[in-house]
Order: sequence, then structure tokens, then C-alpha cells
Amino acid sequence: MSGEAGARPTPTAAFFDLDRTLIRGSANYPLAIAAFRGGHVPWRDLVKDTLNAISFHRKGSTDAGSEALRERILRAVAGIRQSDIIHLTDAIVPGIVRKAIPASMTLLSDARALGHDRIVVSASPIELVSRIATALGLEGAVATRSELDDEGRYTGHLTGEFCYGAGKVIEIEKLAAERGYDLSRCAAYSDSISDLPMMERVGTAVAVNPDRELRELARERGWRVVEVGRKRH
Repeated sequence: MSGEAGARPTPTAAFFDLDRTLIRGSANYPLAIAAFRGGHVPWRDLVKDTLNAISFHRKGSTDAGSEALRERILRAVAGIRQSDIIHLTDAIVPGIVRKAIPASMTLLSDARALGHDRIVVSASPIELVSRIATALGLEGAVATRSELDDEGRYTGHLTGEFCYGAGKVIEIEKLAAERGYDLSRCAAYSDSISDLPMMERVGTAVAVNPDRELRELARERGWRVVEVGRKRH
């Protein structure tokens, strides 16, 4: 047949930040604890780093602080087998999903009703974020990817961007190119001003229980603000 039937609609996505947007707290923290308890000695300092990550996400961060955190995490995982981390993530994902925020699950349902692919976008490792997305029944995940050597061990380097701040934009642009998304018709949901680059890159931005800076900006720009019943620090 020739193309006489109506053209298929352009696929559209709704991009959701993870920590404190879809779930309470940080997804990285239970992973760090599990790695420490599992005897992965190089990960010992990651517990402290994850607590620091929670702090700087709550209070806002500088690009320099984000870069420093990335480098510490990469050094910590170097030499660990990816299969070991996947084993840990499989064990902790059910507990993380139980921390899902009910009001945010409604936002996911609303996006599905509109026919949007729902994509989780996070600075956390793809090994963890992709499994959270699957457990929530979503259509995809964009996250930080670490390079592997020929034996499946982390090299201490990234593949692609650190999926934070402007790095999220680069990674969602890659996914948009793969799937045919028109980002001007897509939406982004976040609680943090650190996600402003992603929110400005799409056509619709939604602030979910936003931090002070994002709340003020959302009011100035007329963005939708969704309260999900959590107090911010």
C-alpha cells in the first residue's frame, strides 16, 4: 500500500526527574548502602558521597560541585563488575519503588493517558534507573552510563554525559533523535532548579513540589506547579 492512510502521529515524551520528583529521597543512597554491605570495599566512601549528593541537591549545587561528585563516584566504582552492581540493583529496586510519591504516580498516569512515552531522567547509574523505570511500567530511562572494559568491569570513565544539569539535555536529545520525539511538543517534570536546562529544552515544563528558586521561576514564567505533600528543606 502507498501512504494514503493518515500519517502516524509524531511520538511525544514526558521526561521525569527521579529523586524527590517521582520518589521520596535519593535512589543512589540505598544502592550505596547495599554496595557497602555487600563487601565492595572501593564503594565505602560512596555512602558519604551519597549523603553529600542529597545535601547539594536539596540546597542547590554549583557545576564544580557536581563535577567533583561525578569524579568521586567514578573512582569508587572503577574495577567493579557491572554484573555485581546489577545484582545489587535487582535487590533494592522494589524498596525504592515503594517510596514512589502517590501524586507523582498520578502525573505518570496522566502522561500515559495523553499518549506520551514516560521517561525517567536521572544522574544515577543507568543500571539502577532503567530497572526503576521498568518496575514502574514506564517507557524508558536516561541516566549516567559508565564505561566497561572487556571483562565487564567499570573503567572509571563515562560513556556519554554525566546526566545532570546541561548533561540531561544532551542525553534526552540523543533519545529524541533515536525515537523521533519533537522536544518542542514534549514535557519535563522536576523539583529542582538544577533541571532548568531540561525544562527549558522542552515545550512544557512542570515544577513538582519545587525548591525555592524553581518555584519563583515557575511563577514568573507561568509554568504549572504541582504540590505533592512533602516539605522541602
